[in-house]
Amino acid sequence: MALLMRISTAHAASALQLQYLTTEHQDQPLAIETASPRFGWVVTNASRGTVPEAYRIEVARSMAALSEDRPDVWNSGRVISTSSFDITYEGPPLAPSSRYYWKVIAQTSSGNVSAASWFETGPSSLEWSSAAWIGKPAGGSLAAPLLRHVFAVKSGLKSARLYVAAGGYADVSINGHPASDTVLSPDFTNYDKRVLYLAHDVTALLQSGRTNAIGIELGRGFYGLTNPDVWHWEKAPWHGEPRVRVLLKLCYVDDRCEFVGTGPGWRIHDGPTLLDDVYGGEVYDARRAQTRFDTVAFDDHDWGAAAVLSAPKGVLESQREPPARVVQTLQATAVTKLHNGSYVFAFPRVIAGWVTLAVQGYAGDTVVVHYGEKLLPDGSVDDRDDHHYFQHGLQTDRVTLAGRGIESWHSRFSWKGFRYVQVDGWPGSAASLDAVTAQVIHSYVPVIGHFSSGNSLLNWIHAAAVNTMLNNLYGIPTDTPMYEKNGWTGDGMLGADMMLRDLGADTLLSKWVQDIADARNKEGAPLLIAPNPGWGDVRAPPWHAAYVLVPWSLYWQRDDRRVLAEHVDGMAHYVDLEYMRSLGGIADTALGDWVSPGTPADGGNAPEDKHIAATAYLYRMADTMAQIERTLGNDHQAKHFDTIAARVRDAFNRRFFDDAKGLYRGESDNGVRQTHQLLALGFGLVPATQRARVTDALVQAVHAHDDHLDTGALGTKLLLPVLTATGHADLAWMVATQTSFPGWGYWRANGATSLWEHWKLDARSRGHYFLGTIDDWLFGDVAGMRPLAPGWQRIGIHPALTAWLDHAEADTLTPYGRVAVSWSHEQGGLQLKIEIPVGSTAEVRMPATKPAAIAESGQPLSTSPWVHHLHACDADTCFELESGHYRLEQFRKTF
Repeated sequence: MALLMRISTAHAASALQLQYLTTEHQDQPLAIETASPRFGWVVTNASRGTVPEAYRIEVARSMAALSEDRPDVWNSGRVISTSSFDITYEGPPLAPSSRYYWKVIAQTSSGNVSAASWFETGPSSLEWSSAAWIGKPAGGSLAAPLLRHVFAVKSGLKSARLYVAAGGYADVSINGHPASDTVLSPDFTNYDKRVLYLAHDVTALLQSGRTNAIGIELGRGFYGLTNPDVWHWEKAPWHGEPRVRVLLKLCYVDDRCEFVGTGPGWRIHDGPTLLDDVYGGEVYDARRAQTRFDTVAFDDHDWGAAAVLSAPKGVLESQREPPARVVQTLQATAVTKLHNGSYVFAFPRVIAGWVTLAVQGYAGDTVVVHYGEKLLPDGSVDDRDDHHYFQHGLQTDRVTLAGRGIESWHSRFSWKGFRYVQVDGWPGSAASLDAVTAQVIHSYVPVIGHFSSGNSLLNWIHAAAVNTMLNNLYGIPTDTPMYEKNGWTGDGMLGADMMLRDLGADTLLSKWVQDIADARNKEGAPLLIAPNPGWGDVRAPPWHAAYVLVPWSLYWQRDDRRVLAEHVDGMAHYVDLEYMRSLGGIADTALGDWVSPGTPADGGNAPEDKHIAATAYLYRMADTMAQIERTLGNDHQAKHFDTIAARVRDAFNRRFFDDAKGLYRGESDNGVRQTHQLLALGFGLVPATQRARVTDALVQAVHAHDDHLDTGALGTKLLLPVLTATGHADLAWMVATQTSFPGWGYWRANGATSLWEHWKLDARSRGHYFLGTIDDWLFGDVAGMRPLAPGWQRIGIHPALTAWLDHAEADTLTPYGRVAVSWSHEQGGLQLKIEIPVGSTAEVRMPATKPAAIAESGQPLSTSPWVHHLHACDADTCFELESGHYRLEQFRKTF
């Protein structure tokens, strides 16, 4: 009998709500600088079929004004629109360093709903003039400087805002308490182009009507790094001693405000951190600690005067992306004593961060802490630098004790990638399991995407991908927290989609796009890493494509048009440049399909013609630029890039397509390369008449490797989605679930807790996400959800792996709200649950079902007012759904 499908109508009566109110994509930001901030909200708890109809936004200087319906700053009036995010403020200029309250009244087909929030603006240049850049005078030691200042706060304090800019890192405290919970902040940039500051609400830390004290310890970060390394950060154009600029705004109940800023009246002294290096670690002498130097009672008579230093050349800007924070503390799972007396602590998984020691010894005792992701055969921690990237060691802290009982210490200005920690020179009795704890640290982005299924390997892959991405978010997407900590453009480009789907990383990635723009060479081409100290100026279109494709991902996943508009000219210039230097439309690159299984474990290009990857990415950039220009209304420029894309596509096929064999190959290929077929199919380079032949060549290439992948970073992102889209979901499943080399299951079978830099067991790094882009397939094909329009306004729902699993589910938070899909086999049929946010619609494709057998609440689906365009599509059934929650079930009966 035919299968019957039913959509349940059972859902509780709802009361509309507004959630996720944002200003400039931030929740109640303390320092926005744009003259035209963008507002957003999400309609939740709505009945089926609810659609947005209009909105009104009101902005006022007080909440009372909004409550009394008298907005004294701006009233948008009723705007007929389906939009609910990125609504631009169009009122009068906003005052600096001020709080504004805003309210939205959203009109929907199910009624009206309102909610309010607030935002604050950043200081003006005039206000910043109350603070100077200060630091250590010229010469002297490498010790991290301590700065302090005592100041009076009048009675009647109402609010206090602390704005902190730094060349390097600034650890600020007030009256003996941290000014915030941020660490390793502010985020770093190309300091010759821009310098970031953070804003903190410190009202609760100040004592009204009394004298107060502020203390700062400065770290070198990437601004003043001194240990030589292969990227020459120690020779960056902006290089200098750490410096800070702090502005404290104090406002009182009588509405008077005053400023306290850094200047020559501040006091300075060398601190106990004798050296800090983001790669090498820290040297700390607890005997030199200036206890409670951030309090009023501290005696600083032997301290000197802080020096007023030159400002970094870059423009001062507020930091939009979330700062780094300690997000979790892990307990050690084991402690082992080595033959030499050292102790090795093991933790549950590979993380990025630091450890806290609780150790007791005599004054002058020194313990040395080594961090690593792996162990050597003798059980010691592997912190080797086989590439000789660093002249003075890697991931090692040296701590000299003060001899004052149990001493607690952790690093402050360097983070490490590790699972294991070795402590040499542990004093006294044996080290206990709880003597060392590990702190997980990363940019404080929320996890917004989730995936689970009936297959434990797929679940492990997703969890490892999320953790590995988080381990690599430190104001930029880095490539390894242990070794490089650099923003490699190709790596971030490959991972951008999953970062935006799994994490609230949009402000971080938009900041990083600016870093890429700031790091272009004189011709206008990006460099290999961003930010950049002047290293890596080579030609590499697959890596440089990040400049075009990451903004496109931001637009596609978050519907962020501003990032396109801000960078369109630079992107267009680069794509034109790449095309002009590609003779006959064929591009070249220094980096191709990096770390395919046959390459050395420490990295390398796949054994294939790199011109294919270079030219394929040139085509994709040109094609994407045409879409970007068209999105922005630049039709003439769109046609220009359409023409370039067509010429490159024709050149690609003339040069690389082997008509006799029906596949793509280059001059230096080692066999039939999977990635070459994937790039051609995935980027739309294959003529329609040849797609079946090229698909067959891809399938045979996978079979030739015993149904395993043979791809590096570029090909891995495309392999499973392309196989599934071309009718080979069965082969995609086999590749995904292999447990022998090479594959994700091979990692897991060998004890991995994270994603690695190479498929081989001796991969250098075990904290690298760019081979984890299988996560795109988990969401798009296994769970079966993907965006069909920017911002997920139109959602594609098509579970394609229902024959190989008993259940799978996924969800993500889009600009419109939560999208969720859950499917399972129950009572002999397929059950599908779908959640579509207000403002979006879904195009659903159900496997192996006939339209006439689908019902809602026992009635034909064709009668449902929320279902449209019901029709057979090949062997499946397709239809569209309006917003709401749906439950589809198959039963073995017909009407």
